[in-house]
Amino acid sequence: MKVRSVKLREAHKAAAAASGDGRPSFSSVVWDQLAHHIVTASASDPIISIHDPLLPSAPPKLLHHHLDGVTALALSPNSTCLASGSVDHSVKLYKFPGGEFETNITRFTLPIRVLAFNKSGTMLAAAGDDEGIKLINTVDGSIARVLKGHKGPITGLGFDPNGEYLASIDSTGTLIYWELTSGSTLHTLKGVAPDLGLDPSVMNVLSWSPDGETLAVPGLRNDVVMYDRDTAEKLFSLRGDHTQPICFLSWSPNGKYMATAGLDKQVLIWDVDKKQDIDRQQFDERICCLAWKPVGNALAVIDVTGKYGIWDSVVPSSMKSPTEDIPNLNSKNGLLFFEEEDLQEPSFFGSLSDLGEDSLGESEPPCRKRLRKQSAFENDLDEDVGDELSLPPKVESRKKPYHTHRASKEDGNEGQRGRVTSMRLKMQEAFQPGATPMQPGKRRFLCYNMLGSITTMEHDGYSHIEIDFHDTSRHPRFPSMNDHFGFTMASLNEKGSVFANSCKGEKNMSTLMYRPFSSWANNSEWSMRFEGEEVKVVALGTSWVAAITSLNFLRIFSEGGLQKHVLSLDGPVVTASGFKDELVVVTHATDCLPSNDQMLEFRVFNISNRTQPLRGRLPLTPSSHLTWFGFSEEGQLSSYDSKGVLRVFMSQFGGIWLPLFSASKENKSENYWVVGLNASKLLCVLCKNSDLFPQVMPKPVLTLLNLSFPLASSDLGAEALENEFMLNSMHLSQIQKQIDDFSGAGLNTASLDDEAFNVEAAQDKCILRLIASCCNGDKLERATELVKLLSLEKSVRGAIKLVTVLKHPNLAERFSSILEERLLAESKETSRTLLPSSNRNVSVKDDIAVTRTPFSTEKSSTLGTDNVLSSSRLSAPLFTKKAKSQGAKVEMEKNKLSQTTTDDTGKAKKVEQVTNPAKVAELHQEQPSRPLNLFAKSLTNQEKKAGDADQVQSSRPSNPFLKSSVK
Repeated sequence: MKVRSVKLREAHKAAAAASGDGRPSFSSVVWDQLAHHIVTASASDPIISIHDPLLPSAPPKLLHHHLDGVTALALSPNSTCLASGSVDHSVKLYKFPGGEFETNITRFTLPIRVLAFNKSGTMLAAAGDDEGIKLINTVDGSIARVLKGHKGPITGLGFDPNGEYLASIDSTGTLIYWELTSGSTLHTLKGVAPDLGLDPSVMNVLSWSPDGETLAVPGLRNDVVMYDRDTAEKLFSLRGDHTQPICFLSWSPNGKYMATAGLDKQVLIWDVDKKQDIDRQQFDERICCLAWKPVGNALAVIDVTGKYGIWDSVVPSSMKSPTEDIPNLNSKNGLLFFEEEDLQEPSFFGSLSDLGEDSLGESEPPCRKRLRKQSAFENDLDEDVGDELSLPPKVESRKKPYHTHRASKEDGNEGQRGRVTSMRLKMQEAFQPGATPMQPGKRRFLCYNMLGSITTMEHDGYSHIEIDFHDTSRHPRFPSMNDHFGFTMASLNEKGSVFANSCKGEKNMSTLMYRPFSSWANNSEWSMRFEGEEVKVVALGTSWVAAITSLNFLRIFSEGGLQKHVLSLDGPVVTASGFKDELVVVTHATDCLPSNDQMLEFRVFNISNRTQPLRGRLPLTPSSHLTWFGFSEEGQLSSYDSKGVLRVFMSQFGGIWLPLFSASKENKSENYWVVGLNASKLLCVLCKNSDLFPQVMPKPVLTLLNLSFPLASSDLGAEALENEFMLNSMHLSQIQKQIDDFSGAGLNTASLDDEAFNVEAAQDKCILRLIASCCNGDKLERATELVKLLSLEKSVRGAIKLVTVLKHPNLAERFSSILEERLLAESKETSRTLLPSSNRNVSVKDDIAVTRTPFSTEKSSTLGTDNVLSSSRLSAPLFTKKAKSQGAKVEMEKNKLSQTTTDDTGKAKKVEQVTNPAKVAELHQEQPSRPLNLFAKSLTNQEKKAGDADQVQSSRPSNPFLKSSVK
């Protein structure tokens, strides 16, 4: 036997010390969906512990709500709700992973032993020593049904993954299949598992295979027996080196392996297909609960003393991973399995007060025999004759009609079909941006965006919908409405709101409804119905309403309800959003990758022009999914994924997504629920205690976070300055595109020119601070690269003065050389572009305003009576002669900065002041105020007179951020 060491650490106080009689206690362990948390509990301890598996030494989060030991735990499939049952007879619900107490959802008259959620999380099954099974609707907390039939404490429950059956087993070894649609028993198998007597620390358990085809139950010969899903016939058994009965078992996520724990203190790992054990571990105490890690190759174990641990690398690396090719099944999400007339049949349900009565009738519905694969019986022939004695006794069977979808699975290449299904079902489901999940008895958001919110809460068979605007001064309060359709999604803009629901009713019909906020006509509200077609996502624009359906149809309606377009999309929709005339739709491009990475595609439609200006792949962080998608206030496409990365689509590099925020760089104890963003801020709601979404009450508070690139750690420690530099560059690029668009449309660009100048000035200050950091860090080559990026002439001169004061004469000389080279090149360009003038006197060696691409240009002024003529668009900005008065002023400032005192203390203070990046910007503030023309120099009286004689407007230079001067 291979020797391994699995370290266990105490999670709960020892059972013997707690009970006082030395008896062991049953303990529970479960993983959450993403394997971020492990939850443990013990029948000897009223406290539930939530552990971080990555930080095992960190103290767990403790939940103190039960009055006695906790005997059962269950997590909803999406890991947002934790249920616990106790010796104190109560079943409680908590938020997860925050652990906030929600409600006491039900009580029993005796201790609870087992809990189980159905696949959609809408139903919780609870059972225990009362011998009855309560099926509880988690949406409203009501008890949908009580199932009676067991004659002993119920210790095992399991909803079949296909949502048709519930299996239960008791301490006497009786197994029952229940049909959920009617609440009746299909099969009753007596004595198939060990009779455990009255020891509460040992429980008969059961487990459905992940594909829902097989039910595993502990056998009578220290083995595991597999039963058919529909007929309850024995298929095969797993028998190995367990010397005592099996007390717990668990399927791996892909169903290829099984872990079993026995009373002999062994844990065995089985290859189910080969029917043989592949590894084992001997423990000091009996392991009473096992849980496979949902992602990875590990198994969580806990023993009867309350100690838990993680067995890593359970399956040898040479074999298939236990999380590879996980089967997943289409389920009716959120569907309750009971009709009203079913609840009124006294023969199939009752209360716990009459559990002693036999609820089973004498008549049986027609039997069904499932088509069997011959190989299943041939495998049984290999077992020895002794197995005949372990076959289950006669089955009391109530079988349901055969389902055609199951027969189709039997035909053809079942393995290949299973692999395809597994891949497809990993694809992300459609979601509405700004919506939150349904919560029992609580109001939730159907929509939350930068304009306002739409909330709903179910009450007495209908829902109550309210619409609220953030700015009530611009938008009056809209009256609430009663929703009898059960809307599950909504979208909101300034003109109106649109609602839709999932398919419901006998005709499997989905409804779309639009409600304008104001209209000159009466009865302006309209609705559309789709039979056999379910609305997945809705969106609103300036004058259109969009709905994307389960048939991959994009349906466009006018505000008045006219059906204008029906388009076919390439794949299933994920989400959609609208902004003015543009609609963006995100769809699945292909199936998921083997790493479970989503492959998404986005399309932008211009509804008014009937064009598709943009289409491409949507990048996501590896192993993440999309959680929000929409437009910024300026109309930029934006996305946010489950790893906390915000991306914005830019036109740079032919169109690219830029990561502008990463939650990993922020407070890791908070989650960010994105609402929207603008040019510089991300607007979100901070969710405390690991909540994934906000509650309607108290009203969420919007938090503004600065956008920032996920930069590497700089060797200068100047990440903040580098981030500011990149953001300014991005902003200038956006302004340039807007200026080009406005110019092409013949619109005035004056306001954009002003904005460009302000950003340029801020960028130059940032670059000067970076140059100071480079000088202090002796990164002179980087400083040389930075000086070439300065836009304003006074900034270049400021950089020369800065490096001079910082005692880098070689760098100052290089800066001056760069200045002169740029000057020569640009003066030649100016001479070629401007018409020659006999009185023109341009001297390169005079004090000249120096710029380079992307330097800003300034108004060209000449002495005498020369005219400034219009110039054509240049490949590089102009260099213009600086006026004498301005040159004298610069020279005075230069001399002033160059002066140093003979006092050493004064020198130190001078250098210290300059090396402070916050003070660097002062070096290039040569003009007390900005002239009317952003880039014009101050003129002498003589120049003003000459200029007033005859002036014409020069054309705009090639640099889009430079404002042309107009006198």
